Amino acid sequence: MKVALITNYNISEKSAAAMTVAERLKEYGCRIVAPLSYRDRVERMHRHRPEMVFDIPENIYKTADLIVVLGGDGSIMDVARNAALRGTPVLGINMGRVGYLAELEMSELDLLDKVMKGQYTLDKRAMLKAEVISATGKETRSAVALNDAVISNGSIARIIDLQLSESGVPINTYRADGLIISTPTGSTAYSMSAGGPIADPKISCFCVTPICPHLSVARSILFPDQAVIEVKHICRREKVLYLTLDGRTSLELMRNDVVRITKSELEASIVRVKECSFYEKLRQKNGGRGF
Repeated sequence: MKVALITNYNISEKSAAAMTVAERLKEYGCRIVAPLSYRDRVERMHRHRPEMVFDIPENIYKTADLIVVLGGDGSIMDVARNAALRGTPVLGINMGRVGYLAELEMSELDLLDKVMKGQYTLDKRAMLKAEVISATGKETRSAVALNDAVISNGSIARIIDLQLSESGVPINTYRADGLIISTPTGSTAYSMSAGGPIADPKISCFCVTPICPHLSVARSILFPDQAVIEVKHICRREKVLYLTLDGRTSLELMRNDVVRITKSELEASIVRVKECSFYEKLRQKNGGRGF
């Protein structure tokens, strides 16, 4: 089995953890590949092994049978989004603060045995596609997200005006700091912090949540994932707004541009080896308290 081992090797704690995982994987005869950009860093650790080879990310995602990522939800999400292009399964090992997407802690590496024996399930997570449509009706840019698409004023906290429609039918006009359109996976991220509902990943839906709405009556809205959600930039005071996908990709929105959100054909495949329900994990990550 060819296993990609991805983490931020520039952080000593994570690089050391990655070498520990590499040792375990070597016991199963795995071929281990890591990003080429970290080769010098790994070799300077004096723990470089002939079994670990290095390659560019594009080739890693094309050829790996399994991708193991050590990090927090942001890192796991970034890898899972890229791995979705080829349907490659992703195993997350938590080295972050929360780790909703992670399956293992570093203290649970014995469970790698189940993974190597194929005794796991794949947790398929829906993704969204965001398209930017210009005022002339032309699609100018598009990207996918696993967590959410956020429309805001960027780094400046200022109220903006947005118009929400579904399949061309007007629904609401918001005066708010922004709008979050999240998948069920993203419902436990920014959307939850903004007061949105928590959605079981098995539910096929999108959630639209305003950020600090000017009117207190503004509430989150759940849409079926077959919906065609459109958000129009109608703010007169701000010429340019920003569409941010998964907190990574940022696209400019000019006045009268429309962001069209639909369900992506891609799905993220997260490896699960523990018998732990979504709700049990919620309680665990919240220190055993309810929500």
